[in-house]
Amino acid sequence: MACKGRLVDLSHILYPGKEEYHLELETHFTDELYPQYKRSPDTWYILQDIRMSSHCGTHIEFPYHHNRNGMDAAAFPLDRLVGDAVLLDFRHKNPGDPVERAELEALGGRIHEGDRVLFNFNCARFYRTPRSHDRPFITHEAIRWLALEKKIAVIGSDASGIEIKGAPDQPNHQLLMDNQIPIIEFAANLDSLRTERFTLFILPLRVAGLDSCPVRLLAVEGADGG
Repeated sequence: MACKGRLVDLSHILYPGKEEYHLELETHFTDELYPQYKRSPDTWYILQDIRMSSHCGTHIEFPYHHNRNGMDAAAFPLDRLVGDAVLLDFRHKNPGDPVERAELEALGGRIHEGDRVLFNFNCARFYRTPRSHDRPFITHEAIRWLALEKKIAVIGSDASGIEIKGAPDQPNHQLLMDNQIPIIEFAANLDSLRTERFTLFILPLRVAGLDSCPVRLLAVEGADGG
């Protein structure tokens, strides 16, 4: 059945050899690797090897990234990666500015328990540039409020992270991941969303032992989602 809502792709296109976190493709004709697969000399029939960072492009970081007992990409429940989401507009923040707990509390009931929360920091414009890590940050008290009081399911943004740049041990990551809350980094196209609330689909590879994974991040607005 076709999706009845408006589908918005929130993922960056990845270009082999051009990403900060490495991505390389090696292309082979199929019979080079597996002679049992027969190929005529003029037939385009290929297989590719992929070498890439688990943090390449638009990606989700699972609890295992900062908690040795946390869930990895294969173990994390799919129903927590698909569901209600809210977009918070913080484009007025400049790189280095904090997002304080009081600012989030002032949003009233716009953040629901169990939400997947995305921050628009207007940072997607910096992706794949020397400014890719220029960003605001979310204070530790604000993260604590989101995790422990609002009990959000996932947090993310269009920036490279949510910490003060260079913060030792990434305390925001630690708190979130100790509470089994994943983080999305480098989301794209948040300006293309027309509604504040929507249904979010986060689709990682189901690989055992994987701490993080590039994702196809999809929003559905309208009849089926928000």
